[in-house]
Amino acid sequence: MDHPSETQTQAAQRLLDAYDSGAPTDPLSQTFDGLTVDDAYAIQLAQVQRWTESGRRIIGHKVGLTSAAMQKQLGVDQPDYGHLMDDFAYLEHQPIPLDGFLQPRVEPEVAFVLSRPLSGPGVTVAQAISAVDYVLPALEIVDSRVADWKITLVDTIADNASSGAFVLGSTPTRLEDVDLRLTGCVFTRNAQIVGTGVGGAVLGSPITSLVWLANTLGARGVTLEPGHVILPGSVTSMVPIAPGDTFTATFAGLGSVTARFAKENA
Repeated sequence: MDHPSETQTQAAQRLLDAYDSGAPTDPLSQTFDGLTVDDAYAIQLAQVQRWTESGRRIIGHKVGLTSAAMQKQLGVDQPDYGHLMDDFAYLEHQPIPLDGFLQPRVEPEVAFVLSRPLSGPGVTVAQAISAVDYVLPALEIVDSRVADWKITLVDTIADNASSGAFVLGSTPTRLEDVDLRLTGCVFTRNAQIVGTGVGGAVLGSPITSLVWLANTLGARGVTLEPGHVILPGSVTSMVPIAPGDTFTATFAGLGSVTARFAKENA
């Protein structure tokens, strides 16, 4: 990894300080003139390096900005990615404390778990399918260290693609047993429907997202590893979280996943 520039280091420290203080920072895009996508990924990696140096482990990656609506909102024509750390993973039905988040929202996804390495560039759909061990229903908790979610592309990339945490369901399904493009999802908060979607909302298919990630990371010298979790993008809009909320995503043919959030002072 190249050493980050002084600007990249300062920007990374602002985000690290936001985690520590619980107070969001102003958009980096407004604070540091001329930030590029490459700068933003360097800022992301500077934080990941600090985390791994402190003993945390990378257990996968997430892909963001996979829906046409989000790409249009941020004026971009491609997704972005972030790193999943070991302490991002929470168990179903166990209360998730909200005091570790700043502005959390939740969204349903179909998670891939890999059985073999996947290294681009040049990865094909067939190779990506062959590398998937199974899929699981998942809920991603997205969060932003940028005040009021006022993010541009470089802001969200620098902020680890607005990652927060995730919950995996416990019903593994083989890829050959489901058509992810047509897999429907019903998303509820406290038993009330807050969203519906279909796998095809993710770049046409979540597999496309996996291929994009493998090739994009491969160009940066990173391989997707066996056992890693890949969150390929949401099938609905994200929904804000309040203390005590319970969210469930039910996917046709894949089962369901539930995330419970702790009540305040619980």
